[in-house]
Amino acid sequence: MPLVCVHGPLRQLAGGAGEHQLQAATVLELLTELECAYPTLRGWIVDERGLIRRHINVFVNGERGGEHTTVAADARVEILPAITGG
Repeated sequence: MPLVCVHGPLRQLAGGAGEHQLQAATVLELLTELECAYPTLRGWIVDERGLIRRHINVFVNGERGGEHTTVAADARVEILPAITGG
């Protein structure tokens, strides 16, 4: 199963754990599974249109991924919120 790593403030919304194993074929399916497992994440990563929010970066095996990016069984998926400040 793909390993999903949740970073930043999203980690607390995902039960405090940084790594999760979830079964999915695409990034969007994976994010949907993550939201089902942790309802407190709902709306923070995927918007109401089913698109990844623009301030969220998703990487699959080190490459930037989108909603339709394929996720292999041995993939590592990183979910990183953009950090701003000044």
